[in-house]
This record gives sequence, structure tokens and C-alpha cells, in this order.
Amino acid sequence: MKQIAILGSTGSIGCNTLRVVETFKGEFGVAALGAGSNVELLAEQIEHHQPRVVSVLDEESADKLRFELRKLNFTAMPKIGIGVDGLCDVATADGVEIVIGAVVGALGLLPAYRALEMGRRVALANKETLVIAGELMNRAAAKSGAELLPVDSEHNALHQCLRGEQRHEVKRLILTASGGPFRTSSKEVIENATPAQALNHPTWRMGAKITIDSATLMNKGLEVIEAHWLFNCSADEIDIVVHPQSVVHSMIELIDGSIIAQLGVTDMRHAIQYALTYPARHPTDLPKLDLTTLSKLEFFTPDAEKFPCITLAYNALRAGGTMPAVLNAANEVAVAAFLDQKIKFGDIPRLIRAACEAHTPQPALSLDTVLAADKWAREWVEQGIADCGLRIADCGF
Repeated sequence: MKQIAILGSTGSIGCNTLRVVETFKGEFGVAALGAGSNVELLAEQIEHHQPRVVSVLDEESADKLRFELRKLNFTAMPKIGIGVDGLCDVATADGVEIVIGAVVGALGLLPAYRALEMGRRVALANKETLVIAGELMNRAAAKSGAELLPVDSEHNALHQCLRGEQRHEVKRLILTASGGPFRTSSKEVIENATPAQALNHPTWRMGAKITIDSATLMNKGLEVIEAHWLFNCSADEIDIVVHPQSVVHSMIELIDGSIIAQLGVTDMRHAIQYALTYPARHPTDLPKLDLTTLSKLEFFTPDAEKFPCITLAYNALRAGGTMPAVLNAANEVAVAAFLDQKIKFGDIPRLIRAACEAHTPQPALSLDTVLAADKWAREWVEQGIADCGLRIADCGF
């Protein structure tokens, strides 16, 4: 059996990965699981899959996990790690061949990097890892011979579209976006949107942070940077179109004008199965797309004025170096502040823009360099929020 490790096992991608594994009985074993503080669910996963190594957020979570396992009469306790070090233990556990990277935000960077250093296939659902340190991740993979595969639905679709195509014959990549909950809203409505409104995604059910990113369209901006590192395309070769039906997950345009698209239902298990079984394809009982039920497929140009995060992401990619790390960190802090109702929805891009303008990008030569830029941006934005409170727009941001 191929042994897998899951970083973020109690989240949506992690749970769906385990569901896929359960359909391939005898082909995959679960060697290690990394989670946060949802120890009740993690305990159930441990009971069912018997991993040797697990990780949780902190010591308090570890104590709770031991308690939950004792309640289940669990006798063979796995090794329990803590925090980022624990996630690295999960990613580098003995015998692991495939690592699913599904930890939200910058937290997933170091574990995925360590897995690549060891030559393991890393299937990334965490786009922030490549946004922050794409050059370093690619360098580590090239040195060890590791495979870096996308689980993110759009990049997974691009990977499928590019199979068998010659790179010099590809003119551009086309990422599709649902448009989020505010696709048809006015700029004023978007400016003052509540967390409940922003979390009401029309297509996907995801975690809070990525759902807010989908509402600002920063999610799509981060995906442009991710696509750059995954497929060696410049910013000018990557476009975004709004596709409300979310049936076409992404497309490529070839130099002769042909467009190849990957279509499917909105179920992440398809992308997860692809990443686990690649290069082979296997039959599946997962939901299939019924083309006869499609009434229309629409495509629109995203409104950069209403959704300035797209432009901010393109600018960060073109600036290069540590700028994408600053963009990502500023966004993470701003989104958390919005969810805590410390700032307005419209303040998210203001804070990101201000942080990027205040930063002088440095070459991304090491993890220490990008992590230092990440730390600087977080502190800079947190200080700006503390100084201005709910009056971000009045403070020059």
C-alpha cells in the first residue's frame, strides 16, 4: 500500500481525502495525520485509520486528544507532535510516499518543504505555500526529484489540460472564478458587507478564510501566483474569467487558438483522487457531470475596480521576491480582522495595498528570508488595525 500523510486532516480537504482513501481499500494506508484543535474528529480518524504519527495545535489539544483516545479504549497511542514541528513530523514520517498539504495559510509552508526535500509527492491544496515560497519549493522538488501536484480545483484542472501538450504551444492559462457572493453587487454593498454575507458562497462549501478570499477574489489572485510557479507561466500568460456555474474548472489556450477545458461537478474528491493516483486514472463512484442538465455556461471579465485584490496579486507577482509573501500575510491578517469584525470588508484590500507599498521586496533566497517578510507584514498590518480600529479608510490606508 502507498502510505500517505495528511496535513490538515480534520478540514474539508483532509476529510474528503480520507473518504477517497476508503474507496481504494488495500491501495492506500494512512501513516500520519496533522490537525489543529478539533481533537474529537481527529480521535475518530485515528481509531479508523491507525496512523503512527499525528500532530495537534498545542499541548492542551494533545492532552485532550489522549483523553479522547482513552475514551475509545485506544491502547496503541500514536506519536503526538505539536504545532509546526508536529506537522513536519507528519510530513516526514517513515514510509510516507504522498503528502496532502491542506493546512490553511502560511502554517503549511515548512512541512510541505520538508516533504519535498525528502523526495515525496506533495499534493497541494494550500495555495499559500507556493505564493510565499514558490521558487524555493520548486528548487527543493527539482533537487530531490519530488513531484509537486495541485489539488486546488483550478490548478488540478490546468494540470489535466496540460497533459501531453508541448509548453511552447501553450499561449495562456485561463483560471475560472465563480465570482463569489458579490459578483453582481454594487461597490457600496461590497464595501460594507458583513461576515455572514461574505461567507455565503454560491457554489462551494469551504473554510472561513478561503471563503472570504473567494468573496474578495483574492483567492483568484493567489491562484495566479500559484499557477506561475506550478506551470512556469508569466503573469501576462495567466488570465482570469468569472464563470458563475463553476462547471469549467479551468482552461488553456494553445497558440493555434484552440481552447482545452476541464469540466466537472463541484466535488473536491475528483481532484484529490487525481493527485493520489496520478499518472493513472481509476474508475470512481463519485458524482458525474450530466451535460444534458446544463442550461448555460457564462463567462465574464472580472471587475478589477470592485475587486482590487486581483490587481494587487498581479502586481505582487510582477514585483517578485518577497512581495508575494507580504501580500499573503497581509491578506491573512486582514481577513482574520474582518471575521472578528475589527475592520470593514472594504478595508481588506486597503490594508494589503498599504503593506505592499510599504515593503521593499528582497530576493527570496531562503526560507528565513520569506518567513521574515511574512512576519514583518503581519506585524505591520496588525499595528495598522490597532492604530485605526474601524476607521481604516480615515487613516490613509
